[in-house]
Amino acid sequence: MKKYASLLLFALLLNGCDDGDLTVDTIDFDEVASASCDPLTNTLIYKLKPQESLLLNMPEGKILDEPSTVDAPLTYDIDNINYRVFYRAYDGTVAKENICGSIPPKTPNVTEEWIATAGKIEIATNAIYKDPAPTDGHTEIVGYNHNIVFRNITFLKPAGPQVEAEYVFGDYQTVVTPVVVTFLEPENAKYCDVLRKVYNNNTANSLVIENLDKSLIVNEATPVGKPRTSVVNLNGNTNNLFYRTYNGNLPAPTNINYYCLENTPSSPTVKDTWVGEAGVANVSGIIEVTTTNSLNVFKHQVVLKNVTLKKGNSSFKLASNFVLGTVTTITQ
Repeated sequence: MKKYASLLLFALLLNGCDDGDLTVDTIDFDEVASASCDPLTNTLIYKLKPQESLLLNMPEGKILDEPSTVDAPLTYDIDNINYRVFYRAYDGTVAKENICGSIPPKTPNVTEEWIATAGKIEIATNAIYKDPAPTDGHTEIVGYNHNIVFRNITFLKPAGPQVEAEYVFGDYQTVVTPVVVTFLEPENAKYCDVLRKVYNNNTANSLVIENLDKSLIVNEATPVGKPRTSVVNLNGNTNNLFYRTYNGNLPAPTNINYYCLENTPSSPTVKDTWVGEAGVANVSGIIEVTTTNSLNVFKHQVVLKNVTLKKGNSSFKLASNFVLGTVTTITQ
């Protein structure tokens, strides 16, 4: 009798051995990095384990390279049409080609699928800065981290629906080209006296102070070590600082008929505009002008100190002592 019992137990053990299929009770991708099939569109973001995948499918443009407001993440409704979440288990090793290929391989086969039928997708975004930071004090945004959480998500499983109050998909990172402001020719800076505008530019970007404080550009040499000072965005309508990038090439700075206009010319078109954050005297957003004189030719060096530029919720710092350039005025 013991012999038959042993044979029966052995048969049961054989029948319970792994046949390649994966039976799943819970899904855990906490330690798995996320990726995208197309980093330009971010329409399909995924996580892969050896025999499992977790997929997030959204329309193009829903991952924004822009920090979200604190406690106000982007929110989308899971509808299984435009906003879809899937979990899949396989009978073999799964790879990117199984997820992203235009013609997916025949194997491995999907052995179990969970489909999200309801819930919300929350995406909280923060800027990623170059680390270590440059030694001159400027900062560079090199990417954005998007923390993705599913709220009250309902998975339709083979065994029936399952609701998770919170399921953390995790972080997904995008890469951007950092904005670095630099001018190789400080002497190219110009001053529009009527409009009180100081500017400098490279081929496809410009830095300009509009409605400059009247006290800054004066035909009188400054004492050594005592520049004239003011702050960016003084009283909201003076010293307005703008960094603009363009969709085409700009004229040379010497073309004052282009730059010394009240309104920004329509061509080339502006791609992005970063605005100077309001300064605080002796602390941040400081404008310093040092003037020298030779035979009634006055040279005014314009330096920006501890200046921050913002676009939406994104921001970066110029070098702690940033030379916008030197402009020249002449008296008779």
